[in-house]
Amino acid sequence: MNLKVDMPPMTADEFRRHTEKMLWELDRRSAFDWRGHYGTALNHRSFGEPRPRHMPNLGPDTVEIFGQDAFTFDAIKRHQLGQRAVAKDGRAFRYCLAGASTLVSGNVLQASLPVANHLALTPSAAGIGAVQVVATLGATAAALNLYAEGWVQIDTTPGNGFMYGIHGHAAVLSSGVITANLWPDEPIQVALTTSSRVGFIANPYSGVLQCPTTNTAAVIGVALAPITNAMYGWIQTWGPAAVLINGTPAITAPVVNSATTAGAADKWTTAAADVAVTLVGNMLQVGVSAKNNAVMVKLAA
Repeated sequence: MNLKVDMPPMTADEFRRHTEKMLWELDRRSAFDWRGHYGTALNHRSFGEPRPRHMPNLGPDTVEIFGQDAFTFDAIKRHQLGQRAVAKDGRAFRYCLAGASTLVSGNVLQASLPVANHLALTPSAAGIGAVQVVATLGATAAALNLYAEGWVQIDTTPGNGFMYGIHGHAAVLSSGVITANLWPDEPIQVALTTSSRVGFIANPYSGVLQCPTTNTAAVIGVALAPITNAMYGWIQTWGPAAVLINGTPAITAPVVNSATTAGAADKWTTAAADVAVTLVGNMLQVGVSAKNNAVMVKLAA
């Protein structure tokens, strides 16, 4: 299944720059299939054709990229984590990296666990316009680019309430100093001091896991197809999906991540309000326990 990757509205000049950047990425990775216009697929790796330097019949609002089919997984990262894509029938998907275990089709999924020792840290002073945030981690190491495409949040004044995107960082030992390089277009807006406090938040689509019976992070999607651990692929976030069901929820009933069956959706009850649950969607049929049934998923449009 091919997916359409949404792009924000752009001026003609922004669209030209975006196209040039995308073509550079295509050359660098040499592994994309892309469509020069709707309905005509070009695979230059397969056919050995020279790459065109234009993309006819594409408007500035949407670019179709076919870096990776919706039902496959890949060791090569083809899109930005969290990239949104839509199928022709309106179902929505997000690009992700699977965590430590293979994702199972129809399972409800959550983000990776936040690292307590990487939150509420004292930063070095950083002026307005700086593109680095430096802080000493607690007693937990950070792998190379653990927070790439994630964020650094500022939770204490000065700078309270701001959140900046992270481009990347080196590996950091336990209790070591992390230097997070921000995206150039997201510099520090309010100067940080040693009175500020910062926390590092991974991209929720990095290290995606089966939702346990007591979820430990945000519920973010449903596995469209198996994705092997540490591989990249697409998960579904909106529209009809075959979801693992616990119990027998009625048609139209709201269902949440199950507190009794890992990876399942369960009927929302008053008792569920007292535990950490998230609305997954609404039943499109009467549920059959331990089966994958049709659910109108409503996690992220």
